Amino acid sequence: MHINCKAAITNGKGEFQITNIRVNDPAPGEVRVKMAAAGLCHTDFDSLNWGKQMIIGHEGAGIIEKTGAGVTGFKPGDKVILNWAMPCGHCFQCNEGNQHICENNSPVTGPAWNNSGGHAHPAGSTFNDQPIERSFNLGTMAEYTLVKAEAVVLNQSETMSFPAASIISCGIMTGYGSVVNAAKVKPGSSVVVLGTGGVGLSVIQAARLSGAARIIAVDINPERLKMALNFGATDSILASKADQGLLLAAEKVKKLTQGRGADYAFECTAIPALGAAPLAMVRNAGTAIQVSGIEQEISFDMNLFEWDKIYINPLYGKCRPQIDLPAIVSLYDRGLIQLEEMITRTYSLHELQQAFDDMLAGKNAKGVILFN
Repeated sequence: MHINCKAAITNGKGEFQITNIRVNDPAPGEVRVKMAAAGLCHTDFDSLNWGKQMIIGHEGAGIIEKTGAGVTGFKPGDKVILNWAMPCGHCFQCNEGNQHICENNSPVTGPAWNNSGGHAHPAGSTFNDQPIERSFNLGTMAEYTLVKAEAVVLNQSETMSFPAASIISCGIMTGYGSVVNAAKVKPGSSVVVLGTGGVGLSVIQAARLSGAARIIAVDINPERLKMALNFGATDSILASKADQGLLLAAEKVKKLTQGRGADYAFECTAIPALGAAPLAMVRNAGTAIQVSGIEQEISFDMNLFEWDKIYINPLYGKCRPQIDLPAIVSLYDRGLIQLEEMITRTYSLHELQQAFDDMLAGKNAKGVILFN
């Protein structure tokens, strides 16, 4: 039996509306989830201009309402975190351990990716009696959504709120995984984090958990730098928009790191002009990590690579959903990672425009949409 509910739908031309959709019964291998909370990030805003109609949203948490035939390990009433990296478990990349870039199911690298920010499998949800796609195969800005069973991870925490759970599956995972899975930050090392929004704060927390001795936060927003110190940064540098490539900030970093630069530098600004900036922050043979997913063409001064520096561009923190997301939940339950504290404000679905405005103005570390 289908369910009628509210959802945020974009026309792909920069606009969206809150309107009614129909969510069908789950097909074999699918689950229908009653959404409780959906995290908001810059990718959701970008999706408004992907040139296609779709249900917005790719971070979220909720409760399984119904399961399709053949689904095992999940049942109605289970609390779950939604995750857009859905490994098939048998393709080349999955066998290589790269579940986040599955060749069959990934909405970013899989065969149905259509180069316009969406995936070509709309099934399950309809708008005006026509199938409608869900952003990243999730569409979390809806009261209900229908997803593959591979898209959900059990949340076995007894104390975690739904808003906290909702932000794990992209922003938190991207920052945490970039530190733990991709860079493999070593105890006693020095780390620089460029940009201290939700992803940057997650990098800071993961660097602290990894035992980094010095964690230097760099931002142009003094309020965000205060938050960075609360989340584990040991030092902060207030940067200037006029500092091209953050080269002046890099000199300050060197003064804090015996004149040589940090061991690791993470770019979390999503500003194309700063794509090369982490290279200026690291020492010879240091590692620069581009976390924020810059996809534009940019210029590099090859002198920044001297000498023996490594530059990596991991996707989604190299997420292994059934391993990494429960690990983050466990860290939360043991009081080792802050999630509730990252949520600056919550909104109703009808306040989505205000949520976007606040995010773009830099007011929130993380904004979350709450559903009744």
